[in-house]
Amino acid sequence: MCIFCKIAKKEEKAYVVYESDNVIAFLDINPLSKGHTLVIPKEHYENLLEVPSDLAKDLHEAIKAVCEKLKVFNPAGFNIVSNIGKQAGQVIMHAHIHVIPRYEDEETRPITFGKPVKVDLEEVYRELC
Repeated sequence: MCIFCKIAKKEEKAYVVYESDNVIAFLDINPLSKGHTLVIPKEHYENLLEVPSDLAKDLHEAIKAVCEKLKVFNPAGFNIVSNIGKQAGQVIMHAHIHVIPRYEDEETRPITFGKPVKVDLEEVYRELC
């Protein structure tokens, strides 16, 4: 059983800041900022692409509730991120969303995605559509 499933079943300790029937949110043990929180479905799905639409709505509501709670720290903004797959940086193979408060006086940089790549947008569009 994965660590997030154990947290959801209360078999592993976590600092839970939000909980509903289908979702639980807890402080990240390796935070990027004060209040960095993980929002997960209680049921195991490997990543967000596997999460059913009705459960995705519950996750969204949890993210909003967590952001409201985190306002007590007066963040200047939030990063809301989910990595899907190892290549994208996913470490725990249980769907989760990072809610990372950002502060004016932070020494760390906000999440960046690197330099843009050169692609033919018209060609990409044709392949997609």
